[in-house]
Amino acid sequence: MRCPFCGADETKVIDSRLVAEGGQVRRRRQCLSCSERFTTYEAAELLMPRVIKRDGTREPFEEGKLRAGLQRALEKRPVSVEQIEAAITQIKHGLQTTGEREVPSRLIGERIMAKLRDLDEVAYVRFASVYRSFQDISEFRAELDKLESKAGKARDTSN
Repeated sequence: MRCPFCGADETKVIDSRLVAEGGQVRRRRQCLSCSERFTTYEAAELLMPRVIKRDGTREPFEEGKLRAGLQRALEKRPVSVEQIEAAITQIKHGLQTTGEREVPSRLIGERIMAKLRDLDEVAYVRFASVYRSFQDISEFRAELDKLESKAGKARDTSN
């Protein structure tokens, strides 16, 4: 590791710790030339699959689009930034572990809706109404009925 202070190539590791739920290694290093100390973070580089859009075009996965979609759906809802970031991490991890080089955008949308259903039902309906292009109130009502029936089943099993 090159020293950020003097540019020397020789550094030694003083301390290593797992951070970010074991997803990264934090290392304290010391330059053997100038004795300055600095911190580095190491993480496995897992490539995100390319996204196959509905029209068949392919584009790189963009975390910013994922984040923007979640934030738009969760706007003014009681969901913390930490919960949003955890959802983004889980969705990305799920896509990486498919082992596929390309995934359809539909798969990403379905995974987002599944996360939103767990986080906040209002946000879920907001996202679903745009994602599924609801044309009228009957489609909206059908989605709400599905949510209510799942909530009812969950209450029945908890009693």
